[in-house]
Amino acid sequence: MPARVLIVEDEFLIALEMEEVVRDLGHIPIGVADNLSSALAEARDAATVDIALVDVNLADGATGPEIGRRLAAEFGVQVIFVTANTAQLGEGVSGTIGAVEKPVGVGELRQLIDFVERRRNGLTPPPPPVLRLFGDSHAA
Repeated sequence: MPARVLIVEDEFLIALEMEEVVRDLGHIPIGVADNLSSALAEARDAATVDIALVDVNLADGATGPEIGRRLAAEFGVQVIFVTANTAQLGEGVSGTIGAVEKPVGVGELRQLIDFVERRRNGLTPPPPPVLRLFGDSHAA
């Protein structure tokens, strides 16, 4: 079953490319958001969001961590941060899975989505090498 993926990215070309890759991998991109309010609106408007790929620095500042935390807590979304600076996330964001450093290739994106899908199905797959898991990610 394809995953429904929300992309939270303020750089238009990167968001467009990620959306295309998600679609090419057989999943459903449900929208692109570039700030806190649009990300929460997309999650509210969608019937279901399974996975969110969230940048840290967005059009309204470094709101990515708050977006990730809220998507996980309020909507049950599996969140992976895709950012140029994973150090901004410190030890992690409660309820989210982890972070990967940009740029992310097609193969890496496939591995990330497959990993999250397996977790959603109750399996415990090893994380892809590019993914830095957060400390509480196994409880998410």
